[in-house]
Amino acid sequence: MLQLSCCSDSTTPVDDVDNSITGRPAIPESGYETPLTYEGMTLVWQDEFDQSAINIDNWIFQNGDGCPSLCGWGNAELQYYTEDNAYMLEDEYLVIEAKKEQLGGKGYTSSKLISKGKQAFKYGRIDIRANLPYGQGLWPSFWMLGSNHAEVGWPNCGEIDIMELVGGDASGRDNTIHGTVHWQDNGFKADYGTSSKLTEGIYNDEFHVFSIEWDETQIRWLRDDVVFNTIDITSAYLSEFNQPFWFILNIAVGGSWPGSPNTSTVFPQYMLVDYIRVFQLN
Repeated sequence: MLQLSCCSDSTTPVDDVDNSITGRPAIPESGYETPLTYEGMTLVWQDEFDQSAINIDNWIFQNGDGCPSLCGWGNAELQYYTEDNAYMLEDEYLVIEAKKEQLGGKGYTSSKLISKGKQAFKYGRIDIRANLPYGQGLWPSFWMLGSNHAEVGWPNCGEIDIMELVGGDASGRDNTIHGTVHWQDNGFKADYGTSSKLTEGIYNDEFHVFSIEWDETQIRWLRDDVVFNTIDITSAYLSEFNQPFWFILNIAVGGSWPGSPNTSTVFPQYMLVDYIRVFQLN
């Protein structure tokens, strides 16, 4: 989720809002799962989303439209983020819902949860099991920003996009996810990433697990335990990736990458998150 510069955050503590269900997404009965243990690693943090409310020890909301300093969060996005669009389903899943409705001068609403000030990690294996929305103009993401973001801004803080999907039928976009990093390289913004495409179906059909394996030498991206991207981070110009990072979960609507929704786009759309787990070497 490209963020063009630093701005002041409008954040809401999770325990100050009502997380009541506003829709009823279908829960896929199939999909990939990863284990609770890996050889030589320890599970250091997890959110299994198996409670009745979003865990305030892990998440806060980032609300609004990013204006005035970053209208559309710097990407010409069309949604207004509100805490009303995130809730727990059956005490098993986190749901982020994108809706077509007017709020704050925008034509769509969604939610954005961040772990800033709550949970941050340096290195390890990170797994997120999720079911993704589909359709033109949808942009679900699970990504990370360096913990020094407030001090140095973006992209100096570094950004790790564990999973992004830009929805739409064109070129099979609903069956393709992307793993990318952004950073400041010798005074210039740099980007590196690639994609993972399903051989059949789309990412809305069932659950998948999106992962990174990250240490002091490299970051590897995996989809359902298959590596699809690797970057060497030993260069001094990638030093951003040798610090703690915090998490961001959101669905953007519209923007410079996916384009705007059209008459084919079905609303509401949902991202269901089953779990997020962080493992580190013993």
